Amino acid sequence: MLSTALMDPKGSLPRLLDYLQAPFALASRVYVSWVFLKSGYLKLSDWDSTLALFEYEYRVPLLSPHLAAIVGTAGELVFPALLILGLFGRISALGLQAVNVLAVVSYAHVLFQDGFAAAIGQHYLWGYVLLVLTVCGPGAWSLDHQLRGQRKNLPDT
Repeated sequence: MLSTALMDPKGSLPRLLDYLQAPFALASRVYVSWVFLKSGYLKLSDWDSTLALFEYEYRVPLLSPHLAAIVGTAGELVFPALLILGLFGRISALGLQAVNVLAVVSYAHVLFQDGFAAAIGQHYLWGYVLLVLTVCGPGAWSLDHQLRGQRKNLPDT
């Protein structure tokens, strides 16, 4: 009897899960964005060290170390800020996914060594969260959702 009520499409469990979608999407956006915002802030706060890391440690393909430092730092600051707000949510999640992939590629010579399973696991987790946000969108508690609702209420011209 209880399982029937829980599995009923109009039952309490589906309603509860529907109610949790917006806060879960917001929590996911804030969680993954915070990681990249902190990294971007650290890079910006000690630019000389950042340039040295990109020149001697990170192996970013196709870009000069200086340009890679600028692009990487900008990506770690702009995309997370947009994602937290839920503004251009899917594009922001996709952009942050690119930053994440580039971080793994440029530091693969370290991340794929023995003893770094937890570090690469973190990148996989962030990638998964970003993939979910890209596919499902930023949720109802986002500027994208609010702006989409306002556009629907505008009179046709």
